Amino acid sequence: MSWQSALACWFLRRQYLPHTRRPEISAEHARALTAKRVWSPRVPVGWQLREQYRDSDWPLHGEWLDPDHAAGSARIPTILYLHGGGYYFCSPRTHRAVSFGLATRTGARLFSLDYRRAPEHRFPAALDDTLAAYRRLIAAGAQPQSLVLAGDSAGGGLALATLVALRDAGEPLPAGALLFSPWTDLAATGASITTNDGADPMFCGASIGRAAKLYLGDAPATHPHASPLYADLRNLPPLFIQAGSTEVLLDDARRVAERATQAGVPVEFEVWPKMPHAWQLWVPFLPEAGRALDDAAHFVRRVTSVREDA
Repeated sequence: MSWQSALACWFLRRQYLPHTRRPEISAEHARALTAKRVWSPRVPVGWQLREQYRDSDWPLHGEWLDPDHAAGSARIPTILYLHGGGYYFCSPRTHRAVSFGLATRTGARLFSLDYRRAPEHRFPAALDDTLAAYRRLIAAGAQPQSLVLAGDSAGGGLALATLVALRDAGEPLPAGALLFSPWTDLAATGASITTNDGADPMFCGASIGRAAKLYLGDAPATHPHASPLYADLRNLPPLFIQAGSTEVLLDDARRVAERATQAGVPVEFEVWPKMPHAWQLWVPFLPEAGRALDDAAHFVRRVTSVREDA
């Protein structure tokens, strides 16, 4: 564990963890807090950022990061990124560090989706938006075999739920999916909810169930499109999963990896010692974040080249 990661955990324990111990969740407060503290990296040299939030012919909101050489290239990979934030806060802007870092490491075009958030828009609004974005990408010419879904925390669970929904609908599946500290069990039944309570510098165990209710509304917590841990995972594309050893959501990742493997899905699962939840967002400040994204980029290049050559 680097000194930078130790410092990040100290900061989260002092500044973020106390908010998760409160008995009530305020979406407005969380959004205001995030907007106040967000750090946004510069657009990388050789890349173009296109924000599509208003007055756009794109039917959904979000932002593109394109390499300058992307024009006219049909074989360049595409990443559909889904930000975390418990389904009720954060945005593509708050997650530019990880989306920029992933795009530049893979050379892929990346669209970061600004899906609708709870409590104004509860389940399945986020899933509906993701499915619509995926279908629009395909209709616009992206090839499924060169497309990868990616997301952190709630976005990681959403990426997996999207795979399940696409398979159930009989639609073409992407080449694979990256799941960073995925939230896959909104019923909050993982053992690590309890065993890592106090070790996780970011969340207390009880906060997971409270956040789930904000998103679910009246929907059952075990609905497979809300909690893909409970889905049939057969015939999904390869999965790349990373989680920290002290996360309360560790078992959300571990059980999905186990069940997907049992279902015959190729899975790469990494548990990083003492890393905070979704530490990939801390690139370039944490050396472990950069190394984690390097591993993820290798996966993207491998699955898109294999599927293209098949």
